[in-house]
Amino acid sequence: MLENPWKILLISTPVGPLGSGLGGGVELTLLNMAKALKKRGHCITVVAPQGSLLEEFPLVEIAGQFQPIAQNQTRDALIQLPENAVLANMWNYGRQHQADYDLIVNFAFDWLPFYLTPFFTTPIAHCVSMASLITAIDQVILAVMAQFPGTVAFCTHSQAATFALEGPYACIQGGLDLSRYQFCGEPGPALAWMGRIAPEKGLEDAVAAVDQLGIPLTIFGKLQDPDYWQDIRRRYPNAPLDYRGFLDTDNLQAGLRQCRALLMTHRWLEAFGNVAMEALACGVPVISYDRGGPAEIVRHGQTGWLVEPDQVAGLVGAIARLDQIDRQQCRAQAEQEYSLAAFGDRLAQWFQGIIAANTDPA
Repeated sequence: MLENPWKILLISTPVGPLGSGLGGGVELTLLNMAKALKKRGHCITVVAPQGSLLEEFPLVEIAGQFQPIAQNQTRDALIQLPENAVLANMWNYGRQHQADYDLIVNFAFDWLPFYLTPFFTTPIAHCVSMASLITAIDQVILAVMAQFPGTVAFCTHSQAATFALEGPYACIQGGLDLSRYQFCGEPGPALAWMGRIAPEKGLEDAVAAVDQLGIPLTIFGKLQDPDYWQDIRRRYPNAPLDYRGFLDTDNLQAGLRQCRALLMTHRWLEAFGNVAMEALACGVPVISYDRGGPAEIVRHGQTGWLVEPDQVAGLVGAIARLDQIDRQQCRAQAEQEYSLAAFGDRLAQWFQGIIAANTDPA
């Protein structure tokens, strides 16, 4: 146990309660960050929208209206703050209780927390969860990076490259509680697809590939756009699909580990790709479009295949080469790079610099 553990306040995404799936990969990142920091002896409290579910950590639930998700907005969108906004309410709690903490961690991809940063006395570490989408948010992120160097972290270099960065930045990849993911060396015939069912995730390409090959596709994730899902079903009425819904980690990995590979068919630039980590943890190879964060996770030809984006033929060709991938290597990569210990090391180095800069008399 540390002699002087940090007291850290994690302020969640405002787009929905933890456990709902509305926050996408941010929900899993927050949970595993809390676990990684707790294993190192730090004291963690989480602030999240009312109705959130979070195992083993003190949770402060805040009422209010959810924020609109950024990926549904245009680049020139105006900043929105609904009446009784949960985003504002969560950050008002943070302002009132900031003196109780050594550090506040922001998980909102939204303008307000960045704008508020200079008005807090407790330092704020910002985890940027998406690539550049909205000009106003880009501008406020760059302003914070200039005024508070080292406090803004991106998930991958490809994500960071979408912002007009002029100086160094932190790059903090995530991690998993690997004890919750069981290795499977002998999978069944099905392939897997995981994520929010929404147009930017490109599920139709995975469906087109399995429809062509006659291979079953097991689908895991939040049904965010029912019209999009129904359109896929109409276009591929005979595709062998098994939609399992949004599952907790234990049930998710129980199904995922039985699959031959995970298909990642994202249309947009994924900032990281938690689902790729989860697949590797189960020994499941990843076939991904060579775009964004997953391209920095998958070891081409060793733990999966990277194929030309938006090309179903590339997916089909990679599926034919799955026997060349050693599933043990997939699990080994997860253990080497994405354990809670490795994640905790990355976080400790980042947070130490922020806290030290805030306490330095200079």
